[in-house]
Parts: sequence; C-alpha cells; structure tokens
Amino acid sequence: MKVCLLAGKIMLQSGAETYRVEDTMVRIARAFGMEDAQAYATPTAIMFAVDMTTPSNFVRIDQRATDLHKVTKVNGISRYISAGELTLSEAREQLLQINQESIVFPVWLQILAAALASGCFTIMFQGTWRDFIPALIVGGAGYYLMIYFHKMLKIRFFAEFLASVLLALFAYLMVVLSLGVDIDKIIIGSVMPLVPGLLITNAVRDLMAGHLVSGLTKGVEAILTAFAIGAGVAIVLLVVF
Repeated sequence: MKVCLLAGKIMLQSGAETYRVEDTMVRIARAFGMEDAQAYATPTAIMFAVDMTTPSNFVRIDQRATDLHKVTKVNGISRYISAGELTLSEAREQLLQINQESIVFPVWLQILAAALASGCFTIMFQGTWRDFIPALIVGGAGYYLMIYFHKMLKIRFFAEFLASVLLALFAYLMVVLSLGVDIDKIIIGSVMPLVPGLLITNAVRDLMAGHLVSGLTKGVEAILTAFAIGAGVAIVLLVVF
C-alpha cells in the first residue's frame, strides 16, 4: 500500500494525468496480489484502498510541478513490477530514490531553453529577425523572474502575474531603445514559456477520460494562470500606451 501511494504521489506531483496515476497504482497493487485495489486521485489528493473492507489511505498533494522524467521513471518501475522483475522492497527503494531527486535540468538550462523558445516563437508568429534577440533576452528574464517569485511568494498566480508585468516592461524597453521593432511579437513570443500547456492538455485528457473533477479543476487552474499572465501584460500596455 505504501509503495502504491508513493508511486501515485510522485506522479501527481510531477504533472501526470490523474487517470494515469490511478491506473499505475492499481496495476502495482494487482501485481502484488491485491486484486480489489481501488484508487481515486484529484490534483490535490489521493485515496487508496486494497479492498472494500479495509480503510482508505489518504495522501495530500501540496506542491505540483512539471517533471515528466519522473513520470516516465515511475511508469518504468510499474512495468517491471507487472512483469515480476522487481520485488516489493526493490520497488520501494527505487521509488524513494526518484522522490528524492531534484528536477532533472538545472535552472540555468531551463532559462536558456525558455529564452531560445521565446525567440523561436517570435519568429513563428511572424516577427522579424530584429525581434529575435530581444525576445530571447526578455523570455529568459521572464522565466527567471517566474522561478524567483515562485520561491518568494509561494502563490503561483501572483508569481506569474508579477513576472508577466516585468516581462512586458522589458519588452517595452527593448522597443524604446530601438533594440526591437514590434512589441506585440516580442511579448507574444516571450510569454509562451509561461503558458500552462501541459495543464491544459491534462485537463482536456482527464475530461475525455471521464474524470470530471480533475479535468475541471485543472481547467480552472489553467484559466487562472492564463488570466494572470494576460492581466500582467495588459496592465503594462495600458500604462505605457
């Protein structure tokens, strides 16, 4: 039971869909002889019972991030368990190791990737090559600010709002200093790394799978995140123009 809950907790904290979390937990339980195991996951909690007669176990999920590498690792352990290639103690040790791992990519590499993505999105949205470097700088700075505000505020929507405000200000300065041409294209490309794409995808997938509570919860969270980003940019544009 502890192994199943640990596997589900790691996956849910790492951005996995709730249906995948439930399926993985049940598969692990059945591999160890718990044929009547039941799992119920929401974005903030997991409930699990080995049968209808035993009490349910509850795990609270306080923090969520995007780390699909951890999700893949837990899925791999689940497959090895189902194939009978891992014992219970071995599976628990490997899951504990995965749980203790930090995010796979260092912060500087995440910022670099966000910067490159921002520049490429600017070109994709029909921006000029003169806007590529400004968008690269603004996108990297915006992503760094989002990470910084997340650590300082612990409130995701305020962090994204403040990061978007400063991002839009940086884009405006780039145009004022004649380093960029089109402020719209620079802002559009720079905010793309902040957009909750995985959250929107998981919300739609959960709704299609019939997990209405999880789907609606993630959908509302994605809408609030998008609203925070849009509001931050809009305030700056209203002030400077």
